[in-house]
Amino acid sequence: MLKSLSVKLGHILVLYGGWGLFAMSFLDSSLIPFPVVNDLALILMASRRPALWPLYALASTLGSVSGAYVLYGIARGGGKFFFRKTTPQSITHAQRWLERNDFVAILVASLLPPPAPYKVFILTAGLLRVDAIHFGLALLVGRGLRFAAEAWLGARYGVQAQDFVRHNMGWASLAIVIVVVGLALLQRWWKRRISADAPTA
Repeated sequence: MLKSLSVKLGHILVLYGGWGLFAMSFLDSSLIPFPVVNDLALILMASRRPALWPLYALASTLGSVSGAYVLYGIARGGGKFFFRKTTPQSITHAQRWLERNDFVAILVASLLPPPAPYKVFILTAGLLRVDAIHFGLALLVGRGLRFAAEAWLGARYGVQAQDFVRHNMGWASLAIVIVVVGLALLQRWWKRRISADAPTA
């Protein structure tokens, strides 16, 4: 029922252009899930008005970040209520990732497509009181890359890009995540090496 409601609401919000995309992404990151619907709506809007694809990508990004800050703020204020339907294992994984490297963990979560536990990371970040600036920057980068890529595909290839995203979003996101995690691990290794060499120097 909730999925049907989100689809119907998505069809209505698309009529409002960039503001509709902002609202859809805001709700998706906060209260009402729009799994893949907001991504496809972004492609559709960009295909109709290719010159505005950067604006549409920006609207989706800002909406998503704003919605995530709502959940982050609630959790930071003590929102354990939201974890009632979340498995302890997923919370533990999110907590470990965030404690080791909050920026990269949130960046990776914001890049992964559904059914990745994106909101679990957002709520856990709030509970752990992750730095609000790091939190926002990671979301801006992750969501910005994702929505910019989708909007560009819509502007470049039209509505046909929707089929491409449906079938390849998972693989493309995974490839980006591997690169991001690889760079993070390389940076950590390099810092450890410098720290180890410092006393001998």
